[in-house]
Amino acid sequence: MNMRMSAGGFTERSLEIIRDLKHLEGPMLPILHAIQDEFGYVPEDVKPLIASELNLSRAEVHGVVSFYHDFRAAPAGRHVLKLCRAEACQAMGSDQVADRARQLLGIDFHQTTLDGAVTLEPVFCLGLCACAPAAMLDGEVHGRVDEHSLAEMISEARA
Repeated sequence: MNMRMSAGGFTERSLEIIRDLKHLEGPMLPILHAIQDEFGYVPEDVKPLIASELNLSRAEVHGVVSFYHDFRAAPAGRHVLKLCRAEACQAMGSDQVADRARQLLGIDFHQTTLDGAVTLEPVFCLGLCACAPAAMLDGEVHGRVDEHSLAEMISEARA
């Protein structure tokens, strides 16, 4: 991921990605994921390129990007903490865990700490309902998260 890439670099690399994947059936999601994997987010300037190459409107591309919570409009922090917001986790106390996460980090969902260490994101099921509440830190799933284990995860991420 090269977050210091020039606007021209975004364009060139984005076009390579789009042209490599546009032959797929239903190519927009694979293209968006590949662009986010490359840059860490989906740059605003890339949306018109996708629209043009796929013969879609910019509104259609923007609609897909804004609908799916996994796509970012800005780079994430060095660590991404996702907290499950689904019903099973809510029934087991995820609201309190989320409140504590926001307090410890000083941010809300879809935000990154000022030091760039942690981005906090909601997710609407991690598939760990039997071990609710669940969280994911940098792709590693954690079950039965409480305020203590959450504080440990955040401390580790900020170290």
